Amino acid sequence: MSYLMRVHARVRQVIGPVLGSALIIYTAYHAVQGDRGLIAYWQLTKQLEQAGLVRDVLAARRADHANRARLLNPKSIDRDMLDERTRYMLGYSHPDDIIIIVGKSAGG
Repeated sequence: MSYLMRVHARVRQVIGPVLGSALIIYTAYHAVQGDRGLIAYWQLTKQLEQAGLVRDVLAARRADHANRARLLNPKSIDRDMLDERTRYMLGYSHPDDIIIIVGKSAGG
């Protein structure tokens, strides 16, 4: 019986540190790998940077479109812009015009 008592006492001494270690390992794993862990934080930071770049590109395009719309304002129309738009929309060109066709770039 004394052997079983020694084993039982030894198990009681070991079970606390084993459970504590398991809890620490579990917490550390989820701090790194979990849904709100370090890796997820790094991925979200990278996505945020990419979204910022896309926002900057779209803001520049929006500013360009706003400027072009302002130039086409009926109250103060820019003659060059009007000429450009009518030629583009109607497909007209003057015989002396030099036409340069530019394809769409990857960014816009």
